[in-house]
Amino acid sequence: MNYGKIDEFVLRLVEGSGPEYTAWNMEKVREGKKTTWNYIDGCMITALLEMARITKDSRYSDFAERFIDHFVEEDGTILTFEPDKYNLDDINEGRVLFELYERTGKEKYRLAAEKLHEQLKRHPRTPEGNFWHKAIYPNQVWLDGIYMAQPFRALYEKHFGDGDYSDIAKQIGNVYEKMRSPEKGLYYHGYDASKTAFWADPETGLSKNFWLRSLGWLAVALADLLDIVPRGPQWEQFEKMFCELMASVLSFADPETGLYWQVPDQPGREGNYLETSGSAMMAYAMLKGARLGILEKEYAAKGRKTFDGIIEKYLTFTDGGLSLGGICLVAGLGPENNRRRDGSYEYYISEPVVENDAKGVAPFVLAYTEVKRLEEKSSCCPSS
Repeated sequence: MNYGKIDEFVLRLVEGSGPEYTAWNMEKVREGKKTTWNYIDGCMITALLEMARITKDSRYSDFAERFIDHFVEEDGTILTFEPDKYNLDDINEGRVLFELYERTGKEKYRLAAEKLHEQLKRHPRTPEGNFWHKAIYPNQVWLDGIYMAQPFRALYEKHFGDGDYSDIAKQIGNVYEKMRSPEKGLYYHGYDASKTAFWADPETGLSKNFWLRSLGWLAVALADLLDIVPRGPQWEQFEKMFCELMASVLSFADPETGLYWQVPDQPGREGNYLETSGSAMMAYAMLKGARLGILEKEYAAKGRKTFDGIIEKYLTFTDGGLSLGGICLVAGLGPENNRRRDGSYEYYISEPVVENDAKGVAPFVLAYTEVKRLEEKSSCCPSS
């Protein structure tokens, strides 16, 4: 398959973006609002830095630095960051600070990382010890939050801390214990430790369904943690959980396209659809897991099939270049005053499906960097 146009697509998005407006944050675009410090742009900056690493094209890293510079002041204060919201989503963008600090030596990046780390020390927790997803979601753990906070914490421990990954392992272990379905090997989107949320099962505290992108967030978090945390008991815990999840996920892949369904365990049900963002996350996790030697080599082929399937189904040529479709704009659980977000099947399939949103574009680009690595390895080491 010819991937040549993908680089052009990503650069076009970069060239059409700036610190106050990005072409990939459809939530802001739809509302006509300026960019703030947020996880959506954080995901895309993470992907751009990976593109810079694999392509050696400084346009990606130059944009990333210029973008983050806009938000981080010299004393490490992060503009538009609102600590009182205790929102795990707002930690995610901080993961790029470590690489930018290494690249540039700018002290403000280290100071900003310190501020986010201190913020997490104050973050409210469930009785089991897990971070609340946000202050407006008391006692709730969402799979999304694992990706939003834990890779950042691991990077902090690696670069500036004392290498203590025990609390990260404990929180992820609680997710395994509380949120995993032993029958299907999948994880429910949310868990309410108080078991009082309107969407939660009063006996288990779990939400009603599996949601693809939340599973994708978990898969990508584990893949990234396995690349950050040194080998040892905690690494082995993540490895076991990751390998089990990837094996379970494979059984739900669409056999024709390699993509996954918005509600993954209900393929073909009326209204369900093959969704881009979660599929791209699974492709990235499988490709990276195979490259790191954690997953069997067959997973690289499975991940690539998913990536190619996204291209065939959802990457289309337009007058302006390329457009990536099939992306669920957003999905969540509650809060109390938004009972439409009840975790039902009907809810998940009702959310808007959009094009070129970074929640789909960023993991697609990350998967692309893994495909590039795979192709480089093949060209350097041809089979005999």
